[in-house]
Amino acid sequence: MPLEGLRVLDVSTILAGPLCCQILGDYGADVVKIEHPRHGDNMRGHGRSKDGVPLWWKEISRNKRTVALDLKHPDGAAIFRRLAATADVVVENFRPGTLERWGIGPDVLQADNPRLVVARLTGFGQTGPYSSRAGFGTLAEAMSGFAAATGEPDGPPTLPAFGLADSICGIAASSAVLMALRHRDATGRGQVVDLSILEPIMAAVGPGPTVYQQLGEVPQRQGNRSTNNAPRNTYRTSDDRWVAISTSAQRIAERVMELVGHPEVIDEPWFATGAGRAEHVDLLDEMVGGWIAQRDRETVLDAFTEAGAAIAPVYDARDITEDPHVRETEMLVEVDDPDLGPLLQHNVMWRMSETPGRIRFTGRAIGADTDEVLGEVGLDADEIATLKKKEIVR
Repeated sequence: MPLEGLRVLDVSTILAGPLCCQILGDYGADVVKIEHPRHGDNMRGHGRSKDGVPLWWKEISRNKRTVALDLKHPDGAAIFRRLAATADVVVENFRPGTLERWGIGPDVLQADNPRLVVARLTGFGQTGPYSSRAGFGTLAEAMSGFAAATGEPDGPPTLPAFGLADSICGIAASSAVLMALRHRDATGRGQVVDLSILEPIMAAVGPGPTVYQQLGEVPQRQGNRSTNNAPRNTYRTSDDRWVAISTSAQRIAERVMELVGHPEVIDEPWFATGAGRAEHVDLLDEMVGGWIAQRDRETVLDAFTEAGAAIAPVYDARDITEDPHVRETEMLVEVDDPDLGPLLQHNVMWRMSETPGRIRFTGRAIGADTDEVLGEVGLDADEIATLKKKEIVR
């Protein structure tokens, strides 16, 4: 795998840092998850459980060995320094100044290991007036412009029902870590990566600040419509299912209108651009939505596919697991889990022809690998037993 030989210490929680480290582990890195010996990682309590087994933990902490270590205790901090001295990457998301207060800030860790990359993921970054605030994905979704742009025009700003900002940040962080490692390999020097949850989702929302600065305009909520093209919406079928249509390409828009029996609009001057079509969205939605409403979902999907128009069914979790394309391309895979048996999970995020990633094992019990990992940095069985009695490790 492409990251074999790389050691990553994951001292992050909920959700961006753990996802970053999951991705690194999926492609071969030896990820060591550090969590508090008594409280564990709060991520263990997120999402649904089966028979007391947290399901999300099984995925977000897969391919990670687990060590229970109290970083606040001086002895625990000293052990962490020993671990970091053998590592390539540390990923953390404590509030700025926390690691420094415990005596294990980047300056200390990099003095021991100048090649170390320290990725710091926080709500608002390491500097600035908001840096000391508690930072969660919900706050970033609100402040990025996402919530203001999401929802119906006459409804409230709308937040996602899942960790959108955290997930975007986690994926961005995996890229940032690899860039820092590329620099490290060229120069021999590690560095600190400062990444806020807010910035990646701001980029994903789009050029709203640029539009405001240049034109003085503030984008308004459009529901499922777009200001860039039309028809673009979700539409209900006769069997009470939903489909989504996109017409970002001019020829696709033409095919849609030909299919639904209104080729006459194609010759209208305003139809020649996405912006022009968006100005006539009510008319186009009435034409497209009326045609779809008279047919069941499978008929609609087949007709659009035959016409070469862009369409997709609106799926829930059950639909995703049953989709033949998802199954055949292994977007979801079953992994053997010691607690739950065959466990369906998202596969690694991308396929690589020469060095593919894979799921080696699912998320493990707290402290499952403490003895093994600490033994690798020179602690013997008696020392580990003493630390366990003091509840510094578990």
